Amino acid sequence: MADGRGVPAVVIIGAGFAGLEAAKVFDGVDVLVTIVDRNNYHKFQPLLYEVAMAGLEADDIAHNVRDIFRKQRNVRFRMGEVVAVRREEKAVVLSDGTMLPYDYLIVCAGAVTNFFNVPGAEEHAFPLKNISDAIRLRNHVLKQFERYDQDSEEVGEGALTFVLVGGGPTGVEMSGALVELFATLEDDFPDLAITDLAQVVLVEMQDSLLPPYHEELRAYTRKTLERRGVDVRTGTAVAHVEPTAVELQCGDRIATQTLIWAAGVRAHPLADTLRAEQTPDGRLVVDSMLSLSSDPYVFAVGDIAASSDSEGNEHPGVAQVAIQQGRHAAKQILSDLAGSEREPFEYRDYGQMATIGRNAAVGEFPGGIKIRGFTAWFIWVFIHIAKIVGFRNRASAFVNWAYNYFTYQRSARLILELPVGEQVIRDAFEGHSGDGATSEPVHQA
Repeated sequence: MADGRGVPAVVIIGAGFAGLEAAKVFDGVDVLVTIVDRNNYHKFQPLLYEVAMAGLEADDIAHNVRDIFRKQRNVRFRMGEVVAVRREEKAVVLSDGTMLPYDYLIVCAGAVTNFFNVPGAEEHAFPLKNISDAIRLRNHVLKQFERYDQDSEEVGEGALTFVLVGGGPTGVEMSGALVELFATLEDDFPDLAITDLAQVVLVEMQDSLLPPYHEELRAYTRKTLERRGVDVRTGTAVAHVEPTAVELQCGDRIATQTLIWAAGVRAHPLADTLRAEQTPDGRLVVDSMLSLSSDPYVFAVGDIAASSDSEGNEHPGVAQVAIQQGRHAAKQILSDLAGSEREPFEYRDYGQMATIGRNAAVGEFPGGIKIRGFTAWFIWVFIHIAKIVGFRNRASAFVNWAYNYFTYQRSARLILELPVGEQVIRDAFEGHSGDGATSEPVHQA
């Protein structure tokens, strides 16, 4: 076998939801599992926006991978950047030239931001895929208020106008969190009428926010955001981005120095190195068992995979899909080792939820169950706390959220600059682009 000791070697690319769940399946099994990721931590990606909007600290949503598996003796962690997969040699290639052999490979490298070839977007927009992205965005937002407080005329037009592109859960949640941050900053900057000066504009190309949700919940989401001061613009898209302005396809021009991009994703570029069938957005086409049709020893799961149900409907790009697919891929490997037949993947839909802000959220569950308002928000909070990895992380997130709720203060209002010129430290903070082990270039306005 690949590990040289007669024990099957399983390599998992990515310490995201899918990677962690896959590795856990092998607990107590006579295989050697190696998880490879550029970072030494797992991040809870659904709450990245809370770090960006000063609601949580980065270490509230991140947990050391080695600590997660400290009791699972057959799991090893390798911190490194995966640059290629050589299927003919059954090996994973790292950026330092190291080759990790495998008998089975589970690719869960996630996705990167998709700018849809909008001119200027990649150069001037802030993506939100990594912890480093969240910290940079938080730094920038807080700096905008510091600059405006020092000299409102010198800072330029659109300094306190924040444009978000994408009306899905991330865009909606970020919009609500930004408005709440404005309320907190009122006390920090007593000489500024922040709630009058600062503005959030949410742009969505479809006719409504949260397209996958029921019409009633979509309408409630828009009404709630607008009541809280968000300028919601649907049915239009970004046509062009400049350093200090955004031009929409409808002809509107918005002066802004902060464009946050939450409009979509594409498969991680690592998918291109596998030389397998891909969709137009780069995802790897997999069979019903989640392996490549051209290579049964390679599985692709999560955002990097294009999988469908028995009726041909594509599985959504959400955390629950990645979690269930990670477990399923690992179980198919165990079936192979036991000489059993593989089974097709069947996604179990537990529903979907999105928070709009304080005391407001929406939820939709199987059976036509729909909830909204405080009840939905309360459930959303406790579901997310329960899913954060690590007791300390869950406790810290709970305390911070409780503090924010009862004091109306977002507590993590820190501008944390990385030391200029210290590339080693900078690389340590650099995040991967989804569930995987490599990262996209840094984009900031």
